[in-house]
Formats: sequence, structure tokens, C-alpha cells
Amino acid sequence: MFARSVVHAAAAPIVYNAPRILAATAVAPIKVAYYAPRRLRPRPPRGTDENFQAEMGEGSDAKPIRVAYSTSGRTQTAPPRAEEYNEDQDQEQEEIGRVEQRGDRPMVSGNRAVLRNGVAYAPSRAPQSVKNAIWASNGLRRKPYIWGGGHGTFYDRGYDCSGTVSFALHGAGVLNSPLPSSDLMRFGEGGRGRWMTIYSRSGHTFAVIAGLRLDTTDLGHGGDVGPRWYDYGRDTSGYVARHPVGM
Repeated sequence: MFARSVVHAAAAPIVYNAPRILAATAVAPIKVAYYAPRRLRPRPPRGTDENFQAEMGEGSDAKPIRVAYSTSGRTQTAPPRAEEYNEDQDQEQEEIGRVEQRGDRPMVSGNRAVLRNGVAYAPSRAPQSVKNAIWASNGLRRKPYIWGGGHGTFYDRGYDCSGTVSFALHGAGVLNSPLPSSDLMRFGEGGRGRWMTIYSRSGHTFAVIAGLRLDTTDLGHGGDVGPRWYDYGRDTSGYVARHPVGM
């Protein structure tokens, strides 16, 4: 009897207040707690995919971002570019006379002879006859001046002015016997030549071959010294200009 009284006393308030509780529940808003997962921003991998998954947690949908990188610490440099061809540079080299051949037939590139240590270097673009005239005349550069020398024979112990020019023409293959200055005034064709010009007047003659003067007169020291090459000209007033045919 005592237990029934206790139960009845405890349940009576609940039964009495049940309609009020139900009514309040029907009109009150229902608050629901839920979990919204955050978006995870994956970090660059520091090792293998397994390490990345271990950091992100099992069940994560994030995928590691694969980054291409070089394992070498050396800096790669671009290969050098080939220099562009410059025709003007070639012409400048030819003008200063680049040596192409030495010995008893010295030669330089281009179309102008070059004088070095008293020796004339024939230009590579000159006709063979012009080169031969220059190389032959180099053999006279230590010969003394002798009046009438080189006239009885092309090969003499000394030479005068017309004997020197005759020797050069013989080296070019255009003269069979030596000529005096008066005859050289009528030799070949009139006017200056492309490669060789003979300047003659009564009493003296000299030649300009590929830009160099072959003369027995040294204007710097004065007087006749013998056959020599010079890289500067002289006054041609009163001279007759002639040149071998085709030269």
C-alpha cells in the first residue's frame, strides 16, 4: 500500500501537466544541432602521398597537389648564340691585309698589296701575272742603283729605273727584252691600269703595282738608291701613264 502511494504521488504532477507540455511543444521551434564539415585546403606535399593522407586524416577527400620541380640545384644557362655574319668585318680584315701565305711568294687577302719590312705582299684577288710581277720584284729590293743596270740582261748586279720596271714587266710575262724610259712611254695601252701603271718621262720611270710604288728614287732620303717598294705615291706631273694590256 505504501509503494502504491509513492508512485501515485510522483506521477500525479506529470499526468496533471501533460496537456500543457504537449501544447507548448507543438508551438515551440525545434532547434537541431548539426555538424558542418570545413573545407580543407591541401598543403603542398612534403613527401609521399601516404604522409599527406596521414596529415589530412583518414577519410578526407582532399587530394594532394602534384608540383613539378627540378631536383638539381644547378642553374641551367642558355647555349651561346652564333654570331651573325657581318660582311663589313670581312672587308675590314681584307683592308688591313691578313696574311694568307708567306715564304718567297707572300700574299695577303683582298685586292691591294701590302708592304711589310720592305717586302711586298701580293693581293689574293690580283691576276696571277700581277702576283708574279710583285714576287719577282721582291728579289731586287736589296740591289743597288747602277746606271744602265738591267738592260743588257734581266738578271744583273744592279738596276736603274727603267731596268727595274722592265724586270717587273718581264716577271708578269708581258715583256721579252728590257726597254729604256723613252720606249716605256709607248708601251702597252694609254692611261692608268687596273692593277699596274707605268709612269714614264724623259730621264725617269717607275711603276705602281696593286697600290705599291716600285721605284729607284727614295724621296725621303733623296737620290737613287736602287729598286725599292714604297707604300706612298709621288707627283706624276710630266709623266706619261701606260699599262699592260688587260692589266
